[in-house]
Amino acid sequence: MSISETTCWTVIRGAAAGGVDQRTEFARRYESVIRAYFCARWRGSGLTRELDDAVQDVFVECFRGALDRADPDRPFRAFLYGITRNVARRIEHDRRRAGLRLESGFELPSVERSLSEIFDEAWARALMRQAAVVQRLRAGDERAKRRIRLLRLRIQEGLPIRRIAERWDADPVKLHREYALARTEFRRALELVVAEHHPGPPGEIERECARLVSLFS
Repeated sequence: MSISETTCWTVIRGAAAGGVDQRTEFARRYESVIRAYFCARWRGSGLTRELDDAVQDVFVECFRGALDRADPDRPFRAFLYGITRNVARRIEHDRRRAGLRLESGFELPSVERSLSEIFDEAWARALMRQAAVVQRLRAGDERAKRRIRLLRLRIQEGLPIRRIAERWDADPVKLHREYALARTEFRRALELVVAEHHPGPPGEIERECARLVSLFS
């Protein structure tokens, strides 16, 4: 699989055209983001029982024509957020029309801002997972693959460099340098992914990457 085959707009356009593989990949990439929004919006209400159907409704909306309106010159995050929020509001409206009580107030601006932040964090995680895939695809030799394992042990498992050095019987000083290189490689992969989702000049892409990373610092 080449990197170009994993670009978000290849997936989006293929999904819009009815491609089965592209629709599956679209769902794999963005389901966690959509689900996080509904979980936060409907926490403590009876609507949590409709969560799975709501997620599927977003995909149905996307695949029935909404993706045709997606503009590659504008951030896809805002586009997907708008569809997800509209599906939530439609379900809540239908529930009210049926005379069913909503246990929480969903429409307050402060609540919507909070939901946007939750969506943003889930979005950042999704893009970082995609960046990790790109980094793996770009790894050209065993040393590059070893740096990816180093990054996973340090970031995901929280192991200090000295512990990893002991486990690998490696020089901690050299391993620190390898870790710095691994972070640089990941950042470059993240910039590629962000550039697809958030078009703009290089400086804007760098700022968006920094913002996404800051959500977890």
